[in-house]
Amino acid sequence: MMKGMSEPTEHTGSFPAIIPGEEEKARLPHSNPPEVLIIAGMSGAGRTRVADTLEDLDWYVIDNLPAVLLSSLTGLITSDATATRLALVVNVRSKDFSELIHTLDSLRESGTLAYRVLFLECADEVLVKRYEQVRRPHPLQGDGRLLEGIHAERRLLKSLKDRADTIIDTSTYSVHDLARKVRALLADEAQSDIRVTVMSFGFKYGLPVDADNVVDVRFLPNPYWVTELRHLTGHDEAVAGYVLSQPGARKFVESYAELVAGILEGYKRELKPFVTIAVGCTGGKHRSVAIAEALSENLRARGQAVRTHHRDLGRE
Repeated sequence: MMKGMSEPTEHTGSFPAIIPGEEEKARLPHSNPPEVLIIAGMSGAGRTRVADTLEDLDWYVIDNLPAVLLSSLTGLITSDATATRLALVVNVRSKDFSELIHTLDSLRESGTLAYRVLFLECADEVLVKRYEQVRRPHPLQGDGRLLEGIHAERRLLKSLKDRADTIIDTSTYSVHDLARKVRALLADEAQSDIRVTVMSFGFKYGLPVDADNVVDVRFLPNPYWVTELRHLTGHDEAVAGYVLSQPGARKFVESYAELVAGILEGYKRELKPFVTIAVGCTGGKHRSVAIAEALSENLRARGQAVRTHHRDLGRE
């Protein structure tokens, strides 16, 4: 974890310009400081994957930031801004990389900008294999060998690695393992939740192309054939009551919600944050709407974040 967090350190495109002179006026009050993370490490160790993961967690990510602009970052955030967490990706391609350490030390000493450093390490042989797979040269390789570029980068990054708050060795990590690690380090509880959409639809209009799970509720009697219910929808109490009073209907909702709860845990482990459950009947007007609403209510009671959508309601 980061310094100050419970877990010990593991050794295992464009952005708004800050107008000179405006930095002080834009500075955030000390009572609500921004959260700033510096992402550094070996080329090929996974900086891009970390940046993508942080963007998914609603961080504001800036890649290849010039060291001279570090001290101006507080101008990006105001007390009422939504981007209160910044992730800054730095690498050896920056022309002023040699000034980065001095700038970081000056900022920490002056208290101008509080930050943490996440450093990505990786074994030489793994980096070689990754570069061979993508068939790209190392940024410091020049006319030399790939390993020469890797060793040159290690020497250049040593002082920054020594200042790191967290070191992650990605040698044995897949891209998904690294994303899980970053989420475990930085995601709050709300960001770790799966966001579920329960969608009703009519089979006669076709299957939803974005459905992860499809439920067919045509085993229930169709309210369409009840004259008093035909003009109503599953939103109406009379229809919902009719559908849910059928033998096995409520038990089906409860049992399926229990099944879905286990599925969602698996999706969460596999880093799939958005899930669509499609509930279908013939026309998407009566049974599917009533069951989708009941299923949504059950899942919410289990603590899931659920949005309900009725794709075909009103098409008849």
